[in-house]
Amino acid sequence: MINRITQLFGIEKPIIQGGMVWCSGWKLATAVSNAGGLGLIGAGSMHPDTFQEHIQKAKAACNKPFGVNVPLLYPEMDKIMDIIVKEEIKIVFTSAGSPKKWTPFLKEHGITVVHVVSSAFFAKKCEDAGVDAIVAEGFEAGGHNGREETTTLALIPNVKKATSLPLIAAGGVGCGTSILAALSLGADGVQIGTRFAASEESSSHTNFKEAIVKLDEGGTKLALKKLAPTRLIKNSFFDKVYEAECRGASPEEMRELLGKGRSKKGMFEGDLEEGELEIGQVGAMVKEIQPVAQIMDDLMTEYKRELQIIQSEQSKYQF
Repeated sequence: MINRITQLFGIEKPIIQGGMVWCSGWKLATAVSNAGGLGLIGAGSMHPDTFQEHIQKAKAACNKPFGVNVPLLYPEMDKIMDIIVKEEIKIVFTSAGSPKKWTPFLKEHGITVVHVVSSAFFAKKCEDAGVDAIVAEGFEAGGHNGREETTTLALIPNVKKATSLPLIAAGGVGCGTSILAALSLGADGVQIGTRFAASEESSSHTNFKEAIVKLDEGGTKLALKKLAPTRLIKNSFFDKVYEAECRGASPEEMRELLGKGRSKKGMFEGDLEEGELEIGQVGAMVKEIQPVAQIMDDLMTEYKRELQIIQSEQSKYQF
């Protein structure tokens, strides 16, 4: 498939793997890139030296384009940006902050910059800041979400009207049918997190992967709204958060409850009761832990099949 996203990144398929904390190490990123998509190393759960190590391992394992995802609120951002330039990374996805500060720096070094937004308003801000493309993420997505709580179905058309930049849809995308839907809404590509979080190559704990494939509908919920809205699997930790929010706990109390290393405990160390388990609503559709190559093949096979079905049906009728 050739469109604005595949041309921008030099990839074969318009599928980008989300840069998820504790899941998106070099093994996952290179597996996605080697399968024709764009893999991303997630810097959000890495110290600078670890981040650099993952980049170097990815270079050794992959001769196709890959990128990195950088939450801009990262405490050691200067070091992270220096590593990106030193290692000659060509594609950077930024999130969790304003793109104004670092986009000019990255562009000066010939880097393609993509920023993640949750509204058409912020999409326009990104265009003004000079980014090359936008990820518009609906609140079906796992992990940190926008405060607008706008679904992907409503978000993508609004962002499409607000900006002329290449557009990547995220949130609730986990099968070929949803890829077709996103492209029909005006997106040029999709970003997928949850499906890849449960892959064999994901760096998350096996317990976490198994928790994803056991999810039922309604198994996740948006929480921590007084801090940063985050979609979580319901467990003992979530119950404590929910109880505190229902009785009007202050942001300070919520921070104390969250503590440090809660997401690492859940997703990387496999504590399914007291850990923070960030995953999207589409997790209820994931029924097995698969290798990335199989996931990518399934996604594109289903996309092409559903597209052919629609085209065949349309040919029978005149609209």
